[in-house]
Amino acid sequence: MSDLRILIVGGGTGGHIIPALAIAYELQIRHNADVLFVGTPRGLEIRLVPEAGFRLRLISVGPLKNVSWLTRLKTFLQLPGSIRQCKRLIREFRPDAVLGVGGYASGPGMAAALMMKVPTMAFEPNAMPGFANRLVGKRVQAAAVNFPAARRWFRNAEVTGIPVRPKFFQLEQPARTAPHLLVFGGSQGARTFNAHLPKIMSALLDAVPGLTVLHQSGARHFETTVAAYQASGADPEHWQVCAFLDDMPERFAKAHLVLARSGASTVAELAAAGKPALLVPFAAAADQHQRANAEAMVAAGAAVMLQERELDEPGRLLGTLVELLKDPQRLSAMSTAARSQAHPTAAERIADRLGGLARASGQ
Repeated sequence: MSDLRILIVGGGTGGHIIPALAIAYELQIRHNADVLFVGTPRGLEIRLVPEAGFRLRLISVGPLKNVSWLTRLKTFLQLPGSIRQCKRLIREFRPDAVLGVGGYASGPGMAAALMMKVPTMAFEPNAMPGFANRLVGKRVQAAAVNFPAARRWFRNAEVTGIPVRPKFFQLEQPARTAPHLLVFGGSQGARTFNAHLPKIMSALLDAVPGLTVLHQSGARHFETTVAAYQASGADPEHWQVCAFLDDMPERFAKAHLVLARSGASTVAELAAAGKPALLVPFAAAADQHQRANAEAMVAAGAAVMLQERELDEPGRLLGTLVELLKDPQRLSAMSTAARSQAHPTAAERIADRLGGLARASGQ
């Protein structure tokens, strides 16, 4: 028999679901908890949660941010019904505490829990909280955040970091050999990287002797990205394009510099691995949270940031990459700064805090 019953609400992207799964594992191991997830049919939870061996219940709710007024109106009209669905789930499951991880299902799930006086805790991976977490932040009993800047949005917030696979923390820095650049746009790739890197690759290889480049393009843009590299005239012995990268810790280990987006999970992995980065926030990200994440890493001395529009400026991307790749001392200092932002016990701390909250409510 389980000691605790924990409801985890939210999802949508891997940045929400993957940390939530790590927390769920720790809740099972450390607190003998029975964990139930609540998500929507449109999110990655539909696949990732059952694959991880956890139960998932679905509710109907849509997006509110970066959508048309018609979609927003439809979502607002759905909200009362979504909250009622969550209330029914809470009555059935009788959780000792509810954890909101952001995303579509988080808003109605947290609202239902607060209405029913169930202890609630918010998890926020970004420097700028998402819409759902901003709405409930001052009403929850506790919060776990990744960036100190996010604490002001929540009641009783603690900087815990984001759960990251242990392998990232165990990586050694690459040898002082010819530099290696990893271009990583997330699981779907980054169209702006696919468009701009091939244009500068020949000049970049000329400017940085011995440089090798691994570029993850995403499946949809793989063939066009390869064709662009081939048309660039850059030496094919020094670049490689992959649709997917299946062992990210190993790929990170070989990189002297990472060119990446600044989603919360990517930033957490860079910190855990101690990787200097050139970050280009996704301009259309809700609430500009990627920009806030990148700015936090820049302030720590762990990264350099370029806005998407700056990639169109002649020589800007090329000059920045050359400057970084030819300065191993700066890269080493950025690596040290990145590790200072890492949180190796994030999953354990969040699980323990949530377990303590649940047990305190039952006394």
